[in-house]
Amino acid sequence: MSASMIVEAADYIRERTGPAPRMALVLGSGLGGLAEEIEDPVIIPYGEIPHFPASTAPGHAGRLVYGGLAGKKVLVMQGRFHYYEGHPMERIAFPVRTFKALGVERLFLTNAAGGVDIGFVPGDFMVITDHINLTGQNPLIGPNDDALGSRFFDMTKAYDPGLADLARQAGKDLGLELRQGVYAWFTGPSFETPAEIRMARVLGANAVGMSTVPEVIAAVHCGLKVLGISCITNLAAGILDQPISGDEVLEISARRRPEFSALVRRIVELGA
Repeated sequence: MSASMIVEAADYIRERTGPAPRMALVLGSGLGGLAEEIEDPVIIPYGEIPHFPASTAPGHAGRLVYGGLAGKKVLVMQGRFHYYEGHPMERIAFPVRTFKALGVERLFLTNAAGGVDIGFVPGDFMVITDHINLTGQNPLIGPNDDALGSRFFDMTKAYDPGLADLARQAGKDLGLELRQGVYAWFTGPSFETPAEIRMARVLGANAVGMSTVPEVIAAVHCGLKVLGISCITNLAAGILDQPISGDEVLEISARRRPEFSALVRRIVELGA
């Protein structure tokens, strides 16, 4: 998508909200309830923002919310866009690039994920330290706009170590044990097979999911610092002898909402 489209979307958001905050948040499946806690909110349905797609995934409200959280201004995506919804990769990257055009410096990504590490239990929070892209897809395939970022760029510290330390401190302050690990991206919408989970474990993954990685790639490309946290909503296929469902994902996310909200608030307070 062109630079002019990014500018058009950013200008529209700026006119509705005012100066951009330092941090933008993307709320994953079942985690969007945090947006209801934003103070003095300005709510913009995605359909009103030029060139934004619609979010169709369950548990994703499809709204941009601007306002106060823990005494700081934040910009919150209440729901995201997924490759499995049929969105082109460049469209998934579009909100991230719009945030950059607005002046955002830090991107805080959350998701619901399946636990690959057999030591995890549903309801755990995991600070993402790295990822494995198992899809063969990348939002930067195609012509590169040098105004957005370099054609080739380093992903060694895609998840900013300083922000990860800040998240761990926030967890410590709240008495929450935070796991840490590697997130593997599958396209979905089908859940992974037991064989795919065994493969992911051998490759070094601690959790799996259907989002986040395209946004991280786009964010690093355009110079945003990234923090990622997964809510482990289920143990992945083959670990337990029981089926996996989307309802389970949303149920565990909702159950952990108070702790999740407190954690996000503390992170924003420390670092936004």
